[in-house]
Amino acid sequence: MRLSAILFGLVLTCAVIVVAIPPPQDEGDVRGAFLTSRPKEKPATSGGNTARPPRKRPKSTATPAPSTDKSPDKSPEKKPPAGTKGPKPATPDSKPVNARRMGLGMTLFSRDANGLAVRVDPDHVFRKGDRVRVLLETNTDGYLYIFNRTDDGPATMIYPDAELDEGGNYLQAHVPFEIPAADAEQERLRWFAFDDVGGTEHVFFVFTREPLKDVPIDDALVAFCRDNKCPWRPSDEIWAQVQKQSQEPLQSDRSQTFGKAQTRPEHDASTRGISLAKDDPQPSVIMMASSSSPLLVAILDLIHK
Repeated sequence: MRLSAILFGLVLTCAVIVVAIPPPQDEGDVRGAFLTSRPKEKPATSGGNTARPPRKRPKSTATPAPSTDKSPDKSPEKKPPAGTKGPKPATPDSKPVNARRMGLGMTLFSRDANGLAVRVDPDHVFRKGDRVRVLLETNTDGYLYIFNRTDDGPATMIYPDAELDEGGNYLQAHVPFEIPAADAEQERLRWFAFDDVGGTEHVFFVFTREPLKDVPIDDALVAFCRDNKCPWRPSDEIWAQVQKQSQEPLQSDRSQTFGKAQTRPEHDASTRGISLAKDDPQPSVIMMASSSSPLLVAILDLIHK
């Protein structure tokens, strides 16, 4: 059994989906803390905007003001007073001051007899031919990586994908992301389909404030897959980091609003890059880091018995 590396074009060989969620901790605070950063009202958008949101990392537009002084700086170096320490230099791994706790919202949808996407309990038992997709929402801007591991086999990166979004994986806060995409050109690419092959798939959703070091994205991933055989596989060091972070405690909250069809705001938001507002439907499962960690790892286990 395997999960295809080309995320939107494969059949899942699973029959039961179980989300590996930690025991609930202070549930009211989890959901409230996640939703507090949603905008009060839906942002204004152009009625003709039907393009999917860009996923490539944003480029910095800030440029230093040009100096008119051509003379070298001869001012003496400032030293901290005796007995005190100077400020520590900034490092890529420095945590932002007063950073919002990272949160990931997840809603599982199943295709009903009429072809509609309806909310389904992650513990629901699926059968051959059933189809599902996942809607993800984050509470801050960041980067999403999805790794798949079948049973105890090697891990592979199934998102970002060189054939999707130009290899980009940048998410904006509260702008939902669908896996697979409901707006795919072909029906077979809009859902994960279940077959009758047994096994266990472990899907790791890795959400980070900054791009993971030594993991190719954007043009670097496109170039890698052009010159090498994809999917890209993480090194032992990178995978050890992901697994270690997956053991960190997460605060979680699960709703019971199952059986309801996906709403138009949810669909439009994921296909047109519109952020969800406070009054829009909430994720079925919300997981939040217990501190201002720069990394959050949630696991979705897909089990076929």
